[in-house]
Amino acid sequence: MPMSPSWRPPARIRVKTFGLHWNGDALLAAEITRDDGTPIGVRPLGGSLNFGEPWVVALRREFREELGVELSWIGPPRVIENIFEHEGATGHEVVFVADVEFADKALDAPASLEFAESDGTTRKARWYPMAEIRSGRRRLLPAGLETAMLGGERK
Repeated sequence: MPMSPSWRPPARIRVKTFGLHWNGDALLAAEITRDDGTPIGVRPLGGSLNFGEPWVVALRREFREELGVELSWIGPPRVIENIFEHEGATGHEVVFVADVEFADKALDAPASLEFAESDGTTRKARWYPMAEIRSGRRRLLPAGLETAMLGGERK
């Protein structure tokens, strides 16, 4: 699904957190697109930290808000600095990324899961096999995430 056509990265550093939820060798992620709907890549679920909110609290909150799920486990974080261009605007993020598991294992079964962004936009997440990402058919965002995941290999 396309992102909001008017979305541009703000001219400030944002702090974000994403959860790597696995189903075998497939990662739960949502497609990121340009304004015209052309896919750019896929990104794990998560979102921005609020002022004074620890990353792990924000990660739990984001999964609760987006999917209505509780996380039963959160692994140690990897930290990535992501400076990127989107539709001619520069974005700058510091991202905490951690492996997560759902408390409700039944949510691991569906082929896709609908979720709502903070702006109310409904989107879908689905399982993307790492083979698609390693082959270059899908680009994993944010940039540097695959390298942070031990060269694209899971522990």
